[in-house]
Amino acid sequence: MTIAHRFDYERPDTLSGVLDALARCGGRARVLAGGTDLIGWIREDLIAPDVLIDLKALDELKVLHCADGVLQIGAGVTFNQLLESDAVRSDFPLVFEMAGRVASNGVRNRATMAGNICSAVPCNDSGPVLLVYEATLHVAGPTGTRDLSALEWFLGPRKTALQPDEVLTGITLKKPEGRHGGCWLKLGRYKGEDLAQASTAILMLENGETRIAFGSVAPVPLRAPAMEALLKGRTPDAALIAQAQAMLSDLITPITDVRASLEYRLHMVGVMLERGLPAAAERMNGNGPDYGTTLI
Repeated sequence: MTIAHRFDYERPDTLSGVLDALARCGGRARVLAGGTDLIGWIREDLIAPDVLIDLKALDELKVLHCADGVLQIGAGVTFNQLLESDAVRSDFPLVFEMAGRVASNGVRNRATMAGNICSAVPCNDSGPVLLVYEATLHVAGPTGTRDLSALEWFLGPRKTALQPDEVLTGITLKKPEGRHGGCWLKLGRYKGEDLAQASTAILMLENGETRIAFGSVAPVPLRAPAMEALLKGRTPDAALIAQAQAMLSDLITPITDVRASLEYRLHMVGVMLERGLPAAAERMNGNGPDYGTTLI
């Protein structure tokens, strides 16, 4: 499918140049990172920007750095760069596990985590993982910079807290204290480049806390505080998992669409809990399946 819509293209080499371009365009511009979502939307006439502002000349947004338990992911960092990072794999294994299931190798060479959450489609892969790590998102705008929690970011399908004259510059995650283990599960129709029918991120901490987030089963990725309270400090045996599964109908709001029915999504999220909770507990104790192993 060709692009029938005409637009201008700008490639500033400084962040201030990006912000100047956004201010000048008055909401008629879109920022381009990897473009794997954005270009598809333009082709399908879902959006029609007057200007594309390309971030790829900004080396400051390509930084991927981990020190003292803090991971900094620049807005230009691709999913394959996350996959190839030893620090990500060892200290933030859910990021590693998620990145390996994003689309295809070719897409991962261009697609960025920042772009993924700026697209804010309900099935975005990064959202649930950033929620359980309680990530901080860094935004630059005409009046300076501000930080947002991942919980504040998603406002609705394709809607974020980002203003038209702002740009997401990076994401920060802090390594949980003590032992921790997790599991990220993604349900697709087939192996390969497919959007999630449902996804679940689980992170267990040594202090007894269990964090859970879901994707593709609500208008936005969401945490499950009531379920987390049920699981806190308890071993996820069959009886406890059954109690957690019974809560799902009150926590998530899946829909029926071309990829799956409401009923199928609801059932399979229960299966994700049944497989993911024990795997997360085993991993926290140094056992269980290797990160990256497909459990669903």
